[in-house]
Amino acid sequence: MANKVYVVGVGMTKFEKPGAKDWDYPDMAREAGTRALEDAGIAYDAIQQVHVGYVYGDSTSGQRAVYELGKTGVPITNVNNNCSTGSTALYLAAQAIRGGLYDCTLALGFEKMQPGSLTSHFDDRTNPMLDHLMALAELQEFSLPAAPFMFGAAGREHMERYGTTLEHFAKIGFKNHKHSVNNPYAQFQTEYTLEQIQDAPMIYSPLTKLQCSPTSDGSGAVILASEAFVDKHGLADQAVEMIGQSMVTDMESTFTDNSAQSLVGKEMSREAARQVYEQAGFGPEDVAVIELHDCFSANELITYEALGLCADGEAGKLIDNDDTTYGGRWVVNPSGGLISKGHPLGATGLAQCSELTWQLRGTADKRQVERAAQAGGIALQHNIGLGGAVVVSAYRRA
Repeated sequence: MANKVYVVGVGMTKFEKPGAKDWDYPDMAREAGTRALEDAGIAYDAIQQVHVGYVYGDSTSGQRAVYELGKTGVPITNVNNNCSTGSTALYLAAQAIRGGLYDCTLALGFEKMQPGSLTSHFDDRTNPMLDHLMALAELQEFSLPAAPFMFGAAGREHMERYGTTLEHFAKIGFKNHKHSVNNPYAQFQTEYTLEQIQDAPMIYSPLTKLQCSPTSDGSGAVILASEAFVDKHGLADQAVEMIGQSMVTDMESTFTDNSAQSLVGKEMSREAARQVYEQAGFGPEDVAVIELHDCFSANELITYEALGLCADGEAGKLIDNDDTTYGGRWVVNPSGGLISKGHPLGATGLAQCSELTWQLRGTADKRQVERAAQAGGIALQHNIGLGGAVVVSAYRRA
């Protein structure tokens, strides 16, 4: 039987526009890691294993970053899984607790990014996304940059199949920018009107600029512990139990479905969510708050369906009914999501976990989802990286 896993400490930096702040990745990691340690009320020497996520950086940057917290000789691994890097580090750190190998682990992620759209840094070898891009180009008109093309193509397909409108996607951008106004860690904290979202420069229809996540600098950190560690250190009052977790990579259906939505991970997300619901013994109707991977508004929309919030083709109804914001059936991305909070790739999954931990503890200030902090409140996390991997995690206040 697997051991229980608890989140006992979280911390993150404010996410910043690349170059806006005079700092480097060790500074980011020190800030996020120190906050997580202070939140847990433990010293770094209590950590028995560390997994560090980043996409852009030299080998062993993870060690260099974590050495800002201490040098105790513990195992440190460097993790890269595209946009799901942070939650992959979290998955590995949880796996070590779940398997009984360690009692206290740290997942830390950071990114120092170049301004502008993501580009390939290695042009002398096979692009890991080449098969996905070639398959998508047969379904929708190809365009660069690649990321908005891929998710925009999924959005166009949804419109063609189900009658989803441009306004549905814009409403997601409107919601997430509005949520971020109350998040001091968010890169953007400006509320826009729906018309401003719609009238922003078109990147790849249906996606305007204000429906796309920005490149960002920043870091996040999460400390996980076993039940024995929680008891020994008196952390029960702040502990959040991880009650389900799954990682799923591309399946044959990614390429055989003849679907742009599958090529950007909808079926991976669906399968990971199914596994988590089975592990945790609940369904989407039991969830109060969700942090999901809204790299683009189109991905938030198709992920509603992948997570089982509604049937395929019905995401537009959720949006029109305000079911995914305050006062609705769920609050999705109270942090502002990737669109407004920012998306430093290695830190994103850990920032999602941090937000959900604060929500379940009832310490999210003006962003607080009341139902999340009530007894039995459940939170769901979804983080995806193309090429591909998706991690879905579920949490409940211990």
